[in-house]
Amino acid sequence: MEARIRDYHDAIISVLGEMNNVIHGKDEVISLVVSSVIAGGHVLLEDVPGVAKTLLARSLATVLGLDFARIQFTPDLLPSDIIGMSIWEPETRRMEFKRGPIFANILLADELNRASPKTQSALLEAMAESQVTVDGVTYRLPDPFVVIATQNPIEFEGTYPLPEAQVDRFLTSTSVGYPGEVDERYIVTDHLVTGTANRTVTEILDVHKLIEVRGVLQKIFVSEPIVEYLVALTRFTRSRPSVSLGASPRGSIALALLSRASAAIAGRDFVTPEDVKAMAVPALAHRIRLSPEAWIRGVRRESVINEAIQAVPAPVSIDVADDHR
Repeated sequence: MEARIRDYHDAIISVLGEMNNVIHGKDEVISLVVSSVIAGGHVLLEDVPGVAKTLLARSLATVLGLDFARIQFTPDLLPSDIIGMSIWEPETRRMEFKRGPIFANILLADELNRASPKTQSALLEAMAESQVTVDGVTYRLPDPFVVIATQNPIEFEGTYPLPEAQVDRFLTSTSVGYPGEVDERYIVTDHLVTGTANRTVTEILDVHKLIEVRGVLQKIFVSEPIVEYLVALTRFTRSRPSVSLGASPRGSIALALLSRASAAIAGRDFVTPEDVKAMAVPALAHRIRLSPEAWIRGVRRESVINEAIQAVPAPVSIDVADDHR
C-alpha cells in the first residue's frame, strides 16, 4: 500500500511536542521551522540575542536524528573555514580534501551577516544545490542539508547586508521573539532548578524517516485553484507602489512547499486556502524590498503580504481528487 502523509502524522506531531517541551510558548515558530525542514528548505531567523535560536536548532537536530554543526560567523572568517580545504598529505604524497563544518545535516550559521560578502557567498552554492566545489572538484553535502541562519536586526556596525540572491534562497524567514511573562518565569525557574537552560530531548525521527516524510510530502495534492491563488499573492507584491522589488517566482514555489507542509501537520492530503494564508508571510515577506519612501514611512514588509491576503480572493471551493479526500 502506498504511503501517505497520515502514516507519518503521529510522528510529526511528536516532533512538535518534543520541541515545545524545550522552547516554551513558541508553538507557531516551532511549527514553521519544522515545516521548513520537512519541506526541504533553509530558515532565516532575524532576532535579538538570547531568545533560544541556538537551542532551537540544536534541539531540532537531535529530535530529527540529524548531524548538527554550528559556525560563528565573524568578519575574519574565510570560505575555507566553512567548506574545508585541500591539504598536502606527506604519507600519501597527494592533496586530500579535509571537510569543513558545512558537511552536516543541520548547519547553524550564527550571525551570518557578520561575515564578509566573499564568505557569505560560499554558502550560496551549498544552499542552492546541496554541494560545494573546491579546486574544481564537486562534493555532495549530506542529505538532508538544512541551513538555519541567524542575524541580529538591531546591530549594524561590523555587519554586511545579505545579498538578495542569498536571502531568496531561504525558504522562510521568521523570528523567535521574547517569551510571554508566564513562559519566561517558567524558563527562569526551570534554569534555577536544573542549573542549565538546555533540556534533554528525545530522538523521534531519523535521517531515513525524514527523507520518507519529504517524499510523501510531494504527494500532497495542490489543486489548480490553489496554485492560481498562491501565484496571485506573489504577483500582488510586484504591483504595489510601496515595493521596489517584488517576490520572485521562487517565492511562489516556496509558498507551495510550505503550504504542503502545513497540510501535513494538519494530517491532510491536500492543501487549502488556509494553509496558503498561514504560510504567506514567512514565505514571501523576506523576498520583497520596500521603496525608500515606504521604508521612511515605517511600512513593514509583512503588512504588504497581509494586504495581499485581504485583496486577493481565495478559492471558495477546492477541487480535491477522490483519492485525496
